[in-house]
Amino acid sequence: MNSWRIPRRTFLRGAGVTLGLPILEAMGRVLPQAAPDAPASATTAKVVKPPVRMACIYFPNGVWEKSWFPTTPGEDYELTFALEPLARHRRHLLVFSGLDKRHSHGGDGHYAKTANFLTGLPVRKTTGKDLSVGGLSIDQLCAQQIGRLTPLPSLELGIDPVISGIDTNVGYTRLYGSYISWRSPSVPVAREINPRLAYERLFGVLRTKGQQTPEEQRRAADRQALLDLVLDDAQRLRRRLGRDDQFKLDEYLDAVREVEQRIEFFSRQDPREWHPPTAPEEHHLAPPKGAPGDHQEHVRLMLDLIALAFWTDSTRISTLMFANDVSGKNFSALIPGVHGGHHELSHHQDKADKYEPYAKINRWHNEQLAYLLDKLAAIREGEGTLLDNSMILFGSSMSDGNRHDPSNLPILLAGRAGGTIRAGRHIASPKGTPLCNLYVSMLERMGTPVERFGDSTSAMAIA
Repeated sequence: MNSWRIPRRTFLRGAGVTLGLPILEAMGRVLPQAAPDAPASATTAKVVKPPVRMACIYFPNGVWEKSWFPTTPGEDYELTFALEPLARHRRHLLVFSGLDKRHSHGGDGHYAKTANFLTGLPVRKTTGKDLSVGGLSIDQLCAQQIGRLTPLPSLELGIDPVISGIDTNVGYTRLYGSYISWRSPSVPVAREINPRLAYERLFGVLRTKGQQTPEEQRRAADRQALLDLVLDDAQRLRRRLGRDDQFKLDEYLDAVREVEQRIEFFSRQDPREWHPPTAPEEHHLAPPKGAPGDHQEHVRLMLDLIALAFWTDSTRISTLMFANDVSGKNFSALIPGVHGGHHELSHHQDKADKYEPYAKINRWHNEQLAYLLDKLAAIREGEGTLLDNSMILFGSSMSDGNRHDPSNLPILLAGRAGGTIRAGRHIASPKGTPLCNLYVSMLERMGTPVERFGDSTSAMAIA
């Protein structure tokens, strides 16, 4: 019976009449039935599976390939120096090689690669007046289709502030290096970089309408009454602003829309069939103490917020940028033996003395991923864990930072997506395989299937 299944919603059809089939073994696990002497209202119990969550996490400046990619495909691959911090999560990990973004081979060194990390489409060269990354990103495609099921459709986080202006070296707007999440080809999604503000945004969602005090309910009603007036005025103002001011206003409008969506969500019946079986304890909900100066602590606070958001089902979709594109962040205080900026070290110029510090930064990035996976694996959910029910995409928009090469991208996928991913492997794809093939497979597991996405040619076999 395990080799064949029919959909549970299959109907018998004939002469214009439909008749629902009873629950059959071919539909999957037999659900518990009511006792023979139970009242007629005690129908078959409904088993609701935990939802799949998806996080897309980006780090800049590529990798030192020899310390990142395994040489052996399959389950028996050897963990490389950069991947060693993920050893305890190996059975939940897919390591990819051979993936490419065809539309990133033209253009400049960085911006035409980072901006389309989650779209896979051409990035228009512009100084900022006519942005285009070809289409919306995979996270926002999901948010548009299933975001209504949670208080927050999606959660966008970052570490560095948005940088505007023009990179005169290449003639691109720097805005392209500050975003991976796009609501449309020309509209990026504002991201929160202050952990405390991100927490307040999330914690406000955790307080359902039934938990609000009368005063909180009154303020919510007042906000709703003002929103239409604010949005109308803002749209008229926007047409008169310069491009940089438009982006600042767009970030403000995103915050206003979020309030509107939250009010709408809690003013109707909760559409979620699944609810977390356990709630975070009080110490999990303590607010961060403002924006930290320590880069690692900043990153880990944001990872904590993703875990908390997924645990409470406040959202099922999140993105995080460890740093903006062309990041020159100095890791000397974090990693022994590393001196100089990240971007500078990524331009190793084939000098051996830069290989090791470059590789150590790659390893540090994977240590932070391991931190998040530890969190998710510790949260029980049904017969598994939150990590079992998640997909964590982790990678960069280029392979070797010195060559700015968008082929053989360093991509990892952690989690099992509810048991639909056969993890614990290195998948060595043929050279030039579209990264978007993986995105098609991920979208299917999020319940938002598509035939094509970006430059995809087919779905990737990850089951």
